[in-house]
Amino acid sequence: MSQPGTTDYAIEVEGLTKHFGDLVAVDHIDLNARTGTVLGVLGPNGAGKTTMVRMLATLSQPTAGTGRVGGYDIIRHAPEVRSLIGLTGQFAGIDELLTGEENLRFIGRLLGMPTPDAKARARELLSQFNLSDAADKAAKAYSGGMRRRLDLAASLVGRPRILFLDEPTTGLDPRARGELWELVRGLVADGTTVLLTTQYLEEADQLAHEIAVIDHGKVIATGTPTQLKAKIGGQTLRIQPEDHGQLDALRALIAERFPDLDPLVSAGAVTIGVNDDGVMPTLAAELRDRGIALTDFHLGLSSLDEVFLTLTGHRTEDETDDDTEEAGR
Repeated sequence: MSQPGTTDYAIEVEGLTKHFGDLVAVDHIDLNARTGTVLGVLGPNGAGKTTMVRMLATLSQPTAGTGRVGGYDIIRHAPEVRSLIGLTGQFAGIDELLTGEENLRFIGRLLGMPTPDAKARARELLSQFNLSDAADKAAKAYSGGMRRRLDLAASLVGRPRILFLDEPTTGLDPRARGELWELVRGLVADGTTVLLTTQYLEEADQLAHEIAVIDHGKVIATGTPTQLKAKIGGQTLRIQPEDHGQLDALRALIAERFPDLDPLVSAGAVTIGVNDDGVMPTLAAELRDRGIALTDFHLGLSSLDEVFLTLTGHRTEDETDDDTEEAGR
C-alpha cells in the first residue's frame, strides 16, 4: 500500500477480516475506492457491511488484514484517519432536544472550532441542506427525511475528504431518498470520496461509480454497474400491457410458449431474461395476434437485482441483520 498523498485511491483495503468468536463477520475483503468517486458496497443485511465500515472508521479493530484511508493506516494512524473522515450510520446520531443549528454548532465545537466559526459553518450547512427554515426547531420535530439531512450535515461539519455512508436512506420514503441522492452527487462533484453501503439495488445503480458485492462477509464481485450487468450475460425484456388486468394472462402466455423462461411480474410489467434473439419477434407477433395492447416492450441489460440473484442465489432482502452484534460493541 502507498504512503499518504501518493495514490489515486482514497480507500485501500487488503485482507480485512473480523471475527466475533466463531462468527466470521468480514472475511478477507479486498477493495479500493478511487478519489472523488462513490464506491457502492452492495449486500443484504448481515453481509458484513457495517462491520467493515466500523473498522475503516477506526471504531473497531480488525482481526486480520488492514486498510488505508487517505493513505493512512487505520490501525497505526487512527487519529489521522479520523481527521479526514465523516460518518453517517444507519440511524440518525443527532440530539433530538437540540435545534438543528445547535446540533451542528455542538459538533463544530467538539472539533475545536472557535464559536463564531462553528456558528458560521452550521448556518452554511443548514442552507446547503435546505434546513434554514427549521434551524431553530428541535430536531425531534423534524421529519424522517429532515433528520437524515441533518445527520449527513453533521458528518460534514469538519469538511471531511472521505465520507462513509452506512445505509443512509434506510426507512426513507422515495422522495426523501431522492433528495439525499442529489446531496451525495453534489458532494462528489465537489471532490468528496464516498463509500456507500446499501441493500437497495437502485441506489447502487444510481450513485456508485464502482460496486463491490458482498455476501457472507466476502467480496464476490466488483466492477461498474454496467460491467456487473454484462458479467452474467443476456438481456432483459420488459413487457407492460396497456390493461394491467392482462398481466396474469401475459405471464401464462410466456410460460406456455417459452417454458424455459421464468417471467417475473413487478410494477405493472412482466420481465424475462432473454438469451435467444428469436424470442422477441416471436413474442411480439403472438401478442399482436391475441390482441394484447402494450405500453412498453423493450430489451435492456440485466438489472442489478438479477445480477445479485445470479451471483448469490438470493435477493438482497432475504436475510436478517447479523451486523447488529458489531453495532452494539
